[in-house]
Amino acid sequence: MSGNRRKALLVSAALLGGTMLMTACQDTDTTDAAPESSSASPAGDATATPSGASTAGGGQGSDKETEATGKGTEDAAGSGVDTGNGERVPVEQSCGANDISWSTRSESQAGGYILIVAKAKEGISCYLPAALPTVAFGSDGTQAGPAEQTVGEQIKLSGSTSAYAGVNPKTTDGDGGKELDTIIVAVGDGDPDPVSLPVGTITVEEPVVTNWHTDPTDAVPAG
Repeated sequence: MSGNRRKALLVSAALLGGTMLMTACQDTDTTDAAPESSSASPAGDATATPSGASTAGGGQGSDKETEATGKGTEDAAGSGVDTGNGERVPVEQSCGANDISWSTRSESQAGGYILIVAKAKEGISCYLPAALPTVAFGSDGTQAGPAEQTVGEQIKLSGSTSAYAGVNPKTTDGDGGKELDTIIVAVGDGDPDPVSLPVGTITVEEPVVTNWHTDPTDAVPAG
């Protein structure tokens, strides 16, 4: 009996030691797990930092957009078309022949010439370029040369404003030339919609045309 009791005591001691060892291991695991739990907070802070950085980046982006907008405004303010006298006018719609109501009349001044009158159609506002109108005659397309030494100014057509150009169809002496009763007029060589204007019977030989003017008395072509 004493032998059996001794074995029982040894077994009990072994079981008690195993239980204590398991408890110690569990305590160690719990202790090791605690830093992992506490480390979650710094991880949360790390997540917040990029969010803040993103916000800061957004602010920088806004600054760049503002700079770009400011530059664009400056560029727009400095843009325009040179009128030839050191001034610039804002870029707006250029006139085409189909934007204009056209008319002509014969004038007796300077040996006789044709006055072309251009007026914007209702509701249209556009610019005639600082250049000669394109005026051609006949089926062979004889084109009028310049009657003035310098280029005129750009003219804005709108409302009741009219522009005038004078055409001298014959600048030569003698009886030469060809007789025609219409002229072809365009705002410029690139105008896709030239118009045909009746002018009565005229003799054409080495014709010339003036620049556009706002005063018809300035549109008298040289003989």
